[in-house]
Amino acid sequence: MPIDDQTAARTAELFATLSDPNRVRILSALLENEELSVGTLAACLGMSESAISHQLRGLRQMRIVRARKDGRQVFYAVDDEHVARLFQQGIDHAQHD
Repeated sequence: MPIDDQTAARTAELFATLSDPNRVRILSALLENEELSVGTLAACLGMSESAISHQLRGLRQMRIVRARKDGRQVFYAVDDEHVARLFQQGIDHAQHD
């Protein structure tokens, strides 16, 4: 039986969110380190803090990452184990010969 329209739309939105190479790189870094600040992500990935923040905003809206504030710094982590597994399967597929 096919999935309903709402589930199809939410699934398509999830894959659209994961379709940007910069967001993929951010997620990869977060999965390797569990939790990182915007500044650390920017330095690690060679991107500006503004660009990192912009990408994290979309990932937060989709509930893929969560934020934790500590003083003036905000730390991000992957918020959904389902997405983490899906992401790893995507990496495995891309690296498969």
